[in-house]
Amino acid sequence: MIRATQVRPQVRWTEAAADTVVLGFDDRHRRRMAMTGTRGLEFLLDLKEAVALRGSDALVLEDGRLIEVVAAPEPLVEIRGTDPHHLVRVAWHLGNRHLPTQIVGKGLRIRRDHVIEDMVRGLGARVIVIEAPFDPEGGAYAGGGHAAHAHQDHGHGDHSHGGHDHHHHDHGKHDHGHAHHDHGDGKCDHDHHHGHAHAHDHK
Repeated sequence: MIRATQVRPQVRWTEAAADTVVLGFDDRHRRRMAMTGTRGLEFLLDLKEAVALRGSDALVLEDGRLIEVVAAPEPLVEIRGTDPHHLVRVAWHLGNRHLPTQIVGKGLRIRRDHVIEDMVRGLGARVIVIEAPFDPEGGAYAGGGHAAHAHQDHGHGDHSHGGHDHHHHDHGKHDHGHAHHDHGDGKCDHDHHHGHAHAHDHK
């Protein structure tokens, strides 16, 4: 089986991709994993260390072909504060609980968690249930030195692809996986991607 041994950040490739893999948040932070693209190309992700992939990154196959990474939509909540100071206060509470959090134009996004949602409402914030790709801040959740381009490629504080605040339900062309990966601990050793990425972890 051909291997993908490198990752190319989204701003560093323009050529056509040979195939596409649609991955949820958990499966975008792997080192070694068997995958099947949406067009049927089978390959083995085989990196030197786990890398936090982002939507529009490319996996580089041994023969030079590229596989585009697409972030799968997942059940999320978008948190809105009454003003920037209020939102910062809410963000502090989320950070204090070590929750992966995505910063968008006017709010914060986290994966569905009823306990946290109740806490946030108790702090006076508005909670909006959405379905969208989850692309949290790098920091402790990014690996392999790949975290740096998280800020360079997506801007400081807005990772909603192009600066647009997509807080509506993103039922786009890649809307395949309805978040069977909401495991709370951010780890999943097997895959439920309906044919898009057969994630039999090779550890």
